[in-house]
Amino acid sequence: MIKKEANNVARLRRHARVRKSVSGTKECPRLNVFRSNSHIFAQVIDDENGNTLVSSSSVELKIKNGGNVEGAKTVGADIAKKAIKAGIKRVVFDRGGYQYHGRVQALAEAARENGLEF
Repeated sequence: MIKKEANNVARLRRHARVRKSVSGTKECPRLNVFRSNSHIFAQVIDDENGNTLVSSSSVELKIKNGGNVEGAKTVGADIAKKAIKAGIKRVVFDRGGYQYHGRVQALAEAARENGLEF
């Protein structure tokens, strides 16, 4: 019998492997994405000081169905506007171990369209 590990365990392993090389600084912080079944969350993090500079989520924006691509686009646009208002133009994208597809891709493209560079 093949024992398959849980998807989230594999995701966390991928995330840890990427985090060895991806780190946010004050000049170029990290844009981190977390998605659950019903919501999506994004935050801009300065890893040197351990501070979350800007955050946005489908819960915070009170999106009725935050677990779809449209909700991710809204969160991506919101995080970009908040980051630019805070003086952040360049970020490094951290997809959190998820595939760059669907909601994660929609959030990233919406953030790019609204002025963030990565």
